[in-house]
Amino acid sequence: MRRSQVADQLAAIGLPALPDPLAAPIADSHTHLDTVCEMVGVDPELSLAAAAATGVTRLVEVGCDVAGSRFAEHLASRYRQVVAAVAIHPDEAAELAARSPEALTDAIEEIDRLAGSGSHVRAVGETGIDHHNTPEGPGWAVQRDSFAAHIALAKKHGLTLAVHDRQGHRDILDVLDAEGWPDRVIMHCFSAGADHARRCLEHGAWLSFSGTVTFKSARPQREALAITPHDRILVETDAPFLTAEPLRGRRNGPYLVAHTARFIGDRLGLDELDCCRMLDRNTSAAYGGEWGADHD
Repeated sequence: MRRSQVADQLAAIGLPALPDPLAAPIADSHTHLDTVCEMVGVDPELSLAAAAATGVTRLVEVGCDVAGSRFAEHLASRYRQVVAAVAIHPDEAAELAARSPEALTDAIEEIDRLAGSGSHVRAVGETGIDHHNTPEGPGWAVQRDSFAAHIALAKKHGLTLAVHDRQGHRDILDVLDAEGWPDRVIMHCFSAGADHARRCLEHGAWLSFSGTVTFKSARPQREALAITPHDRILVETDAPFLTAEPLRGRRNGPYLVAHTARFIGDRLGLDELDCCRMLDRNTSAAYGGEWGADHD
């Protein structure tokens, strides 16, 4: 699809314009095209075309429940520029366990099956701890147990672990320390400051920065970015959420990761070409190697 055709379709839906193409290809390391389709009305094919028109040539489709994880696995099996991450989100884990213990057990068993379905599945995630949306009580213990089970799955299948951490920094580290860190860990949508960043980096984790790092209120995240080694930095949209400035409040898509990538380059004093090459190389390392024409 031509760039002009993509631009016209986005405009017809009322979405932000395509950014200028990046100096080199990059990947959106964490996105939710199923939710983009449901909430924004952009089907996956248009999302992928818009991303490609901006220089975002690869992406990671991330599941948050059984349906979303099945969608991620299926999408990645169809499109070579996509790989999948599969998991039960911590809030979903608490809700399933409140319904019945068997519901969560069955869901994690399905994630185990999907995690072993082929090289197009590269990660177990997003899993972790969320103390913002799940109230204190039994749900927090469920989240810890579910997180531990997902850590075990990442190790079993030799996959990357993609971690959701919302106001659960201490618990995240406690569970990872108790269970043992997998070889590859990504702190998705890094939301803490430099001290927590150092703890994660000590274990070789990658820190993934979303559009929130561009917000005026995000000084702690920018301080974390400043102390992160360049080979441990990822960029993501978490689309359709967390759109970067100057489009904060608008619906997000993988094509808009260009704004965050350029912001990161400016903060680090890198020219755009070097920044893009760094981010793309880091995404391959974090997710277990290149993908595209070579994955099944």
